[in-house]
Amino acid sequence: MIRRLKRLGVSFVLLIGILVVLLSGCTSGNQSGSGETHKTVIEYWHVNAQTQGGQAVDELVKDFNAKSKDVKVVAKYNPDMYKGLMQNLQAEKAAGKSPALVQVGWAYLDYFSNNFSYLDPNDAIAKFDPKNKSFLKENFLPNVLHLAQNKKGQVGIPYSLSSPVLYLNKDLLKKAGLNENGPSSWQEVRQFADTIKKKTGNYGLYVQEPADTWAQQALMLSNGAQIITKKGKAVFASKEGIEAYQLYQDMVVKDKSALHLPWDQGVDAFVKGKVGMLYTTIAQMSNVKAGAQFKVSTIPSPPFEGKEAKVPAGGSFLAITAQSEDQQKAAWEFEKYLYSRQSMAKWTEATGYVPPRKDVAQAKDGLKDYIAENPMLKAALDQMDKAVPWTSFPGNSGLQAEQIMIDSRDKILGGSGSVSKTLKDAQQQINQLEK
Repeated sequence: MIRRLKRLGVSFVLLIGILVVLLSGCTSGNQSGSGETHKTVIEYWHVNAQTQGGQAVDELVKDFNAKSKDVKVVAKYNPDMYKGLMQNLQAEKAAGKSPALVQVGWAYLDYFSNNFSYLDPNDAIAKFDPKNKSFLKENFLPNVLHLAQNKKGQVGIPYSLSSPVLYLNKDLLKKAGLNENGPSSWQEVRQFADTIKKKTGNYGLYVQEPADTWAQQALMLSNGAQIITKKGKAVFASKEGIEAYQLYQDMVVKDKSALHLPWDQGVDAFVKGKVGMLYTTIAQMSNVKAGAQFKVSTIPSPPFEGKEAKVPAGGSFLAITAQSEDQQKAAWEFEKYLYSRQSMAKWTEATGYVPPRKDVAQAKDGLKDYIAENPMLKAALDQMDKAVPWTSFPGNSGLQAEQIMIDSRDKILGGSGSVSKTLKDAQQQINQLEK
């Protein structure tokens, strides 16, 4: 009898031990292991490759995780920029899941707010941080906050503000006998590009070609074209829009002085000294500065002759997509950290994005010294008064409309279609999409 009891006692102890091991390996989806069982784990989805802020994202997340007692952030990079992130978010939604915080491009403001659940940052502050109820009003200009608003209110908080600038390889310009201060109009850009090609053998220009048509919109807008009407009707295939794209196609196809390449390859060609001018976001400033072995400068986005330059505000806002209260609270804690002056300064230094928070540029613990030491940023700061909203195609077909614009760009630059017909066909397709 005693032996039987002893055997039962040993079996009971073993059973308890097995249960402890099993339970210790089953943590909640909101919790982290390895000594961090009380931390809420959230995913932060972003579009920043290592050459455009990715390293800064890693550093900011690492710093926050080391300081936070309650939250652990896992950063997830999404390729194909903002369109790629929207597609991945769509798939996540279909699977019944959602990250906690996402980076949304300005062109997808309407599409995002129409198709996904999000928490208005004002509601997040009121619920989780009532002592800071004036956070947005005190730290952001009204017109900047407006960029991340829809008819219902605040969708998110502006995070990245950028505009396209013209980077100059001053050594190549000098070698070609051109003014090192650069061209003053898009017509002169074409002349510069042609001269660089003929006198140096290098390409004259590369205009960024990621999975969006932000830069191409800037060209059309700067020739007086309109992309859509207030009612959402596409009207970019106008005389002005066609003229702008025609000049662009002529450089690539006719003159062979401009490159038609994916974004990373085009920027890399400039950094390696094979292209005289690069038209891309100011957010590439740090990457260009770090890699270029030549004198490089920037000038504001040029206008077409007799027109006024217009630059669509690029970049993104951050939106809380967490569904549970603990995830929403954790997302706001991380978001507030990202919008501190020190974090904003680190983000700008790593990317070149113009800070959306109004007190960062001149603050000693912000960017005052950095701006003085980095004159390339001045081109973007000087043209912010020319910034206009990046066209956001309305309705549920926003992704499809943007893809039509991308396909049209590739067809035009590939030389397989006339500018006029391609743009008119694209405009008709977009206007026939279900809104």
